[in-house]
Amino acid sequence: MAEKPEDLNLPNAVITRIIKEALPDGVNVSKEARRAISQAASVFVLYATSCANNFALKAKRKTLNAGDVMAAMEEMEFERFLEPLRAALEVYKKGQKGKKEVSEQKRKEKKQADGEHEKNKEDEEGEDEEEQRMEEEPEEGEEEVEN
Repeated sequence: MAEKPEDLNLPNAVITRIIKEALPDGVNVSKEARRAISQAASVFVLYATSCANNFALKAKRKTLNAGDVMAAMEEMEFERFLEPLRAALEVYKKGQKGKKEVSEQKRKEKKQADGEHEKNKEDEEGEDEEEQRMEEEPEEGEEEVEN
């Protein structure tokens, strides 16, 4: 774990993009202001994580979950962000569910294709054996001629 909050700065490109999306066109932000926002964002993330961790520890868990983050936001008096956060979480869950369904469908199709491949292989082997038997056995009405 990092010793100081400064060691955990968010990437500048991410901060710049967030700032640009939050402000109207034509508004410029100095490097100093971007740096201050970046540090503030890092401190916020550390504080929110620490608060969420406290909720996980109270529940005797080592893994933070979305409920812990929601509770932390409320404890930090950021209630107005709870609804947008819930909505974003719901969108994320739907996206993950969709990905899972696509993955399961691909797995089923692959399994089905592998099964058909095996069946075709067995059918071909069966046909080869049948052809061999037919070559070895004389047809009805024909007798084997010995020399």
